[in-house]
Amino acid sequence: MDIDRRKFLKIAGLSAVMGIGGKAAFELLAPKELEASLREVPLTQGKKWGMVVNMAKMDDEIMKRCMEACNRVHNIPNFGDPRVEIKWIWEETYEHSFPGQEHEYIGEKYLGRNFLLMCNHCTDPPCCRVCPTGATWKREDGIVMMDWHRCIGCRFCMAGCPYGSRSFNWGDPRKAPKELNPDFPTNRDYPTRSKGVVEKCTFCDERIARGQIPACVEAANEIREGALVFGDLDDPDSDIRKVLRAHYSIRRKPELGTGPNVYYII
Repeated sequence: MDIDRRKFLKIAGLSAVMGIGGKAAFELLAPKELEASLREVPLTQGKKWGMVVNMAKMDDEIMKRCMEACNRVHNIPNFGDPRVEIKWIWEETYEHSFPGQEHEYIGEKYLGRNFLLMCNHCTDPPCCRVCPTGATWKREDGIVMMDWHRCIGCRFCMAGCPYGSRSFNWGDPRKAPKELNPDFPTNRDYPTRSKGVVEKCTFCDERIARGQIPACVEAANEIREGALVFGDLDDPDSDIRKVLRAHYSIRRKPELGTGPNVYYII
């Protein structure tokens, strides 16, 4: 990405005085400007990211493609044992996905049908409140993040999440994928993680920073446009808000007050 001469000189100066200026050197640039400059990508302007899963357009093949894309892009380990599986995005039946909505007269089209699940990037995420090290936190744009280097593996966040959206690495995730993403682990946007840490969906924050949509959304829309819709919930003119205005939607366990930001059109 091209940057202007003035910004380049700021970054060069920052590099030169790191050993002298310490924290003061970072103050040459505002936090967002600094992050954008060092990552060499533009930061997006979304204020509250969310997603719509349109089950009227979703089928098993699309869900499979979404999961494959997510696993491939993020090198999600497969240990070959469902008891220790790592889940960023996965399938679950309607009855288990929406226990508060389930009843004995449920429509046949929902009975036993799989739904696509992921981290809900809650407005009030309980996982962040219970983390003792700050390894998981909520960004200003609503994305709930994970820092694998600060995670101590206490699994408090797993206990705090009411959606089962987090997984613990019982094995070494660096040895699990048979074919690594060619950008990994050299890609600065996606650091490696090790045995004994928790991980989860991050709405593909590294792709959002480049102005791209999450990998699962891209994979779904290659097959059927609108199966997944991603956008800024705070923007009334965004695609996601238009879809939500036009359709009735539900969320997982909204009664808990966490404010899930993943919506389902059924």
